[in-house]
Amino acid sequence: MNSYTHGVSATPLLGDTIGANLDRTAAAWPDREALVDVPSGRRWTYAEFAADVDTLARALLASGVAKGDRVGVWAVNCPEWVLVQYATARIGAIMVNINPAYRTHEVEYVLKQSGVSLLFASLSHKTSDYQAMVEQVRGDCPLLREAVYFGDPSWEALLGRATPDARPEELSCDDPINIQYTSGTTGFPKGATLSHHNILNNGYFVGESIGYGEGDRVCVPVPFYHCFGMVMGNLAATSHGACIVIPAPSFDPKATLEAVQQERCTSLYGVPTMFIAELNLPDFASYDLSSLRTGIMAGSPCPVEVMKRVVAEMHMAEVSICYGMTETSPVSLQTRMDDDLEHRTGTVGRALPHIEVKIVDPATGVTRPRGTAGELCTRGYSVMLGYWNEPEKTAEAVDAGRWMHTGDLALMRDDGYVEIVGRIKDMIIRGGENIYPREIEEFLYGHPKIADVQVIGVPHEHYGEEVLACVIPRDPADPPTLDELRAYCDGRLAHYKIPTGLRVLDTFPMTVSGKVRKVELRERYGA
Repeated sequence: MNSYTHGVSATPLLGDTIGANLDRTAAAWPDREALVDVPSGRRWTYAEFAADVDTLARALLASGVAKGDRVGVWAVNCPEWVLVQYATARIGAIMVNINPAYRTHEVEYVLKQSGVSLLFASLSHKTSDYQAMVEQVRGDCPLLREAVYFGDPSWEALLGRATPDARPEELSCDDPINIQYTSGTTGFPKGATLSHHNILNNGYFVGESIGYGEGDRVCVPVPFYHCFGMVMGNLAATSHGACIVIPAPSFDPKATLEAVQQERCTSLYGVPTMFIAELNLPDFASYDLSSLRTGIMAGSPCPVEVMKRVVAEMHMAEVSICYGMTETSPVSLQTRMDDDLEHRTGTVGRALPHIEVKIVDPATGVTRPRGTAGELCTRGYSVMLGYWNEPEKTAEAVDAGRWMHTGDLALMRDDGYVEIVGRIKDMIIRGGENIYPREIEEFLYGHPKIADVQVIGVPHEHYGEEVLACVIPRDPADPPTLDELRAYCDGRLAHYKIPTGLRVLDTFPMTVSGKVRKVELRERYGA
C-alpha cells in the first residue's frame, strides 16, 4: 500500500472569518470567561472580550489602518497581544508576528520586508528594551508611521480614537490576515502568509481532536507569536467557547503550574522541555493538577518516560501530540485522545480532518510504500497562501499540485499513523549508510546518566560523517564517558550508529519556540 492518507470527517470546514466566528461564540456564551491574565489578575467574559476587540478594531480603522495593511506585534504574551490578534482579523488587516527574541537587525528586516505601517510592542521584558530598539530602526523603515506600546499612554491614546461609525470593509475567509516568519536556519526568515480559512480551521480541528467545549480552560505558556500559541491555543479555545489562560509573559515552570492550580485549567500546552522543567520542580508534588485532562505537546519528539509522567503525575490522560509547521497553519498530524502510549511517543499521529498526507522519494517525488522513509508532504485547506513577496521561494516549498514539502523524513505505518525519522538536513550519511538521529536519541534516553541528548553528524575524512552525541547529564558531577556510552550501545545498536564522539553540555541552543538548534550544534562541533 502507498504512503498516502487523508483525514475523513463528517464535520465540515468552517467558512467564517475569525471575527464572525468570535461573534458566534460570544453570542452563544456571553458570560463565560474568554481570557484570564494571571500576572495582572485581569479577566474578560466573551461579551467583554468581543466588545474590547471591537473597540480596538474601530480605533485601528480611525488610525488609517485598512484591509490588507500590515500591523506588527513585537511582544511577549499578554492580553493586549490577543486583542490585537482578533481586532486586526476583524478589519482584514494583516497581523505580522515578530519574535520577541529578535534584535534590531532582525526586526528591521521583518518591518521592511512585510511593510508594517503600525507596530504594537512591549515596552520591555527582561533585558529587552523594545522601545529603544524601535527608535534605533525607525529611520530605516519608511513605511512605519506609528509605534504603540502595551502598558503605555500610547495604547490608551490609540483606543481613544475609536468612533462608533467606523465600519470595516467586507471580508472573505480567504483573505490573508497573518504573516509568521519561519525560523530560517540559512539566510533571512521567510514570511508564511496565512488566511482566516487557514488558521481558524486549524485551531478549530485541533480543539475538536481533544474534545474542547465551553467548559475547558486552556493554559498557554507557549509564545503567542508562534502558531502553537495563537492558533492551537487562542483560536482552538475561542472557536469552542473555552477560556485562554495566560500564566506568565514568557515561560516559567512555577508560574505555569500555579496558573493551572489557581484557574483549574483542563488543558496545558508545551514543548517537551517545558514539561520536563515542570516535572523537575523541587515542589512539583505540592501542586494540585487534578483539573487537567488533556493538553498538547509539540515542537519536538516526546521521550517515553516524560509522556508516562505527564499522564500519571499531571493527570493528562488525554494529552495529544501534534506535528506541523508554520506554513501549514500549523498542524497536519495529531494523536487522538484514546491513542495508546506507543502511538503518542512513537508517532506524531494521523492526518487531521480534511488534510492529505503522503510520503515521497525526495529525489523523484514518487509516493513511497508504507513503512519506507521519505519526505513528508501535506495538502489541504491549511497550506499557506505563500511566502510574503517571495514567489520563487514559495514555488520551492509548494509544488504545482499544492503539496507542501516539509523537509522532514517520515514513514507511514499501515494504520496511517506517521513516524518522524528526522530532518532531511539532519540525516547522517556515514560510509553510504543513512542514519536517523532520532532513533539513536530515543535509545540513549534510556541511559541512567543522561537527562537529554541530541545526536548530530560531524565531518569525517574517511566515512564522510561520524556520529556525535551531545548530552546533558542527570548529575553534572558524574557525566557519562564515551566508553560508557559505547558500552551501553554495543550489541544493541548497529556498529555504524554508535557515537564515536561525546560532548557533555549544560544546555542546548534553543529557538524561542523550544526546538533544539541542531544547526548551531553542528557549527560548534563539526569543524
